[in-house]
Amino acid sequence: MARRKTSKTNNIIASIICLVLGLAIGFVFETYRSLPDSYKIPEKVAGGKYESVVTGEIDSEVVTSSDLSIHFIELGNKYTGDCTFIKVGDTEMLIDAGSRASSIPYISEYIDTYCTDGVLEYVVVTHAHQDHYAGFATNSSTDSLFDLYKVETIIEFAQTYKSESASQYKNYRREVEEELTDNNGALFTALDCIEGTATMNGQTASRTFDLSDDGSIYFEILDQKFYHPENKDEADSENNFSVYLQIVQGDKKYLFTGDLEEEGEESLVKLNRNSLSHVELYKAGHHGSKTSSSNALLKVITPNVVCVCCCAGSSEYTSKNENQFPTQEFIDRVSPYTNQIYVTTLCVDYKANKFESFNGNIVVCASTNQETEETTIAVFCSNNTTVLKDTEWFKANRTLPENAVA
Repeated sequence: MARRKTSKTNNIIASIICLVLGLAIGFVFETYRSLPDSYKIPEKVAGGKYESVVTGEIDSEVVTSSDLSIHFIELGNKYTGDCTFIKVGDTEMLIDAGSRASSIPYISEYIDTYCTDGVLEYVVVTHAHQDHYAGFATNSSTDSLFDLYKVETIIEFAQTYKSESASQYKNYRREVEEELTDNNGALFTALDCIEGTATMNGQTASRTFDLSDDGSIYFEILDQKFYHPENKDEADSENNFSVYLQIVQGDKKYLFTGDLEEEGEESLVKLNRNSLSHVELYKAGHHGSKTSSSNALLKVITPNVVCVCCCAGSSEYTSKNENQFPTQEFIDRVSPYTNQIYVTTLCVDYKANKFESFNGNIVVCASTNQETEETTIAVFCSNNTTVLKDTEWFKANRTLPENAVA
């Protein structure tokens, strides 16, 4: 079983403190949004090539009956961050765990709806930025997601500019080591996976990892120049060390990006061994930043559905409207390929700590008919299924390029 740090006494004290704080905070922020505890999928309605649903709760039985489900999780605060949960049968995978340690209860509660054995077969940590690994990098008195789940295989960034003494990175390294010691799992870098020679606790690094019992659904680590130490100094930021991967289900592909930026994306395209091609789903690079989702990448992957993990319109990183996630440049580049763009959270007033669900938790489900071998893909959202271009926020803050998909 996964370990927990807190003692019984500490738990009692923490419970009392949380109760007092909870009452106070609840009173102050009663007008702010709070995430629903559970969701249920209601009647499906036609929605073009994909299916969308009427606003409502998500029925976990409907989701788990799919061959593959991909969940972009809201993080319960005003900060932008990434956290993607993936389920194939009894195999569960987590990619990143941002944006703050305060997101951990939201993430774990969501995971527990679908993961009943307390085991995450795979965890991928794309890069060492708070908005991607905060849930794995807690201090020694706070339970991280590594404390709450047994993790069999961890795949992490191959390079970092973080100092070993940097507090959050130091916390992350400690948490990983404790997880490996307690649960006898394996740790590989993305470069280990590309090279395929590293071994740990009976496991061998590989470019591909099976998510199903029969190899019909798997994920593969894609190579990019900044995994390799000889190119490290060329990286403009930590973002370019991001682990890039895709899930493959028959002839369908689903692409996950971390925060890789333009130069890294261009290297992905140039490396023929990556087998990049059209994707059904693209997790927008760097939260819909202007520095990612480059033309070089988009013209190869031509995505059908794009999911943006961010708190839309937040001034967290910039006060310049057009550069707030999802940026105008991102819209300009991706809109010629698809109008099926979904966003997790909306910032209402950053300074006042007000935010609400945009589409909410976004769930992409895919199932293959064994007789026809056709795969049906559906997009479900916990709050609403309005595509980005049709939202009031978009109409007030963004414009569509002339060559946008109608």
